[in-house]
Amino acid sequence: MSSQEIPEETLPAGQDTAHGAVTVADDPFADPGLPPHKPRIQDIDERAARRSERAVAFMFVLSMLATVGFIASYVIFPVDKIVYIWPFGHVSALNFALGLTLGAALFFIGAGAVHWARTLMSDVEVADERHPMEASPEVKAKVMADFAAGAAESGMGRRKLIRNTMFGALSLVPLSGIVLLRDMGPLPEEKLRTTMWTKGLQLINMNTHEPLRPEDVAVGSLTFAMPEGLSEHDEHFQTQIAKAALMIVRIQPEDIKDKRELEWSHEGIVAFSKICTHVGCPISLYEQQTHHVLCPCHQSTFDLSDGARVIFGPAGHPLPQLRIGVNDKGFLEALGDFDEPVGPAFWERG
Repeated sequence: MSSQEIPEETLPAGQDTAHGAVTVADDPFADPGLPPHKPRIQDIDERAARRSERAVAFMFVLSMLATVGFIASYVIFPVDKIVYIWPFGHVSALNFALGLTLGAALFFIGAGAVHWARTLMSDVEVADERHPMEASPEVKAKVMADFAAGAAESGMGRRKLIRNTMFGALSLVPLSGIVLLRDMGPLPEEKLRTTMWTKGLQLINMNTHEPLRPEDVAVGSLTFAMPEGLSEHDEHFQTQIAKAALMIVRIQPEDIKDKRELEWSHEGIVAFSKICTHVGCPISLYEQQTHHVLCPCHQSTFDLSDGARVIFGPAGHPLPQLRIGVNDKGFLEALGDFDEPVGPAFWERG
């Protein structure tokens, strides 16, 4: 239906019926203005304002306590402790405590800030005209003046209790992230320096799980061994075998170039750590003619006839040797621990 077909009495104001065009009035909608401001109880009663101030400060203090609880939980709860918490079921005590305390710390900072804004900061609506993207000096001065006025109205300078507790809460929360840096790895203490090997422990063949005799190791063969008393079913088997795994070869005594290696051997049987000194890969490739062993990860090569020194690859130092002998029953046994820490170098290593 065209505008000519619309009855004249139904056309809106400003319709030009002669030419069929509608002209819009300059201001068809009246400016409703802002609703009248209703003061809050805190605006007219200083005692109510004080109560709100204490409530906000209390939330910031709770945030600080939750952050301290986060740090304490990280120290108190072992990483493998499992607890039953209804309705979550069996969960990690450490993860639950960390999530609960960090969540509470962040929640109380947010809740305190919201309560502060809703009860103590100025809630008077201010209308401002739009301005060009590049502000004039007068506008910049006005913005700074508005900022100063807003800061004054927020009570940051007058309400020191809120200000100080908020700063305390915001200062403590980042400590949670700093404490998490500890999870880059457990503190090594002396664990990396020693293994299970002690004087008198028999060498157990990892394939047959039987004690080794000298006659069990043929010239040119490669045998893997572990300490007596260590079982694959033990809870800490992987942790212990990662340091104590042995690589045993038999070399003709006249072919051994290193004097100490010969002294620490038994009838040409030498025992070296199986763990590569580059990044800790297990070594398993042996060349009978050259007495070289090769790490399959990054091709570090060690000469077992010359103190297991590095002759190729990125490894930084030789494989540690275990001094061995024979006990009264004719079985091979350790005469102590490795002469130095096994595996890659670490920052505490002297």
